[in-house]
Amino acid sequence: MESATEAADDAAAPPDRDRSRLISRVAITVALLATFLGVCKVKDDNIVQAMQQAQADKLDHWNFYQARNIRQEVAAAALTQLKLGAAAAPPAQQESYRAAIASYEALAADQAKKKEELRLQAEQDQKTYDALNYRDDQFDLSDTLIALAISLLALTALTHKSWLYWLALVATVGGVVMGLAGLLGWHLHPDSISRLLS
Repeated sequence: MESATEAADDAAAPPDRDRSRLISRVAITVALLATFLGVCKVKDDNIVQAMQQAQADKLDHWNFYQARNIRQEVAAAALTQLKLGAAAAPPAQQESYRAAIASYEALAADQAKKKEELRLQAEQDQKTYDALNYRDDQFDLSDTLIALAISLLALTALTHKSWLYWLALVATVGGVVMGLAGLLGWHLHPDSISRLLS
């Protein structure tokens, strides 16, 4: 009777051992993914903050650009009035008009120069935002693939189907590659998937 029980235990042992190994692999994979996801999340949050700052800088620079544009237009209008007034002014007032005209010409030129500098800064802010958004997309795709992998790993733990574990590893590899691309600044960006998810 004991030999039959031992034989039954021995027959049951390999599947239990296989399940135990599978569950161990699932647990280790989930722990590693959670750690990797945490590191990526910190970097992604910093990138999002930098994107918000770049967007705010762009708006500020365009607002200052508009202010400089208004100042330039006001100076140009005053300059036109001074030139018209100088044409009709007596010779004794011509010197005063010339000084005022020179002052407003300098003001209009200064505003035009500063306005152009602000335009260039605003365009650079947009480029900075776009570069940061590129990396943010990489982290977003990494998050999505790792979440999919963790879901498949949970199903693996419930069903004990090893093929689900290997399927989860496909999503895991994709998520880790995209996370590393975001962390290390790799030029890897599947545009079609990003457009689908955005």
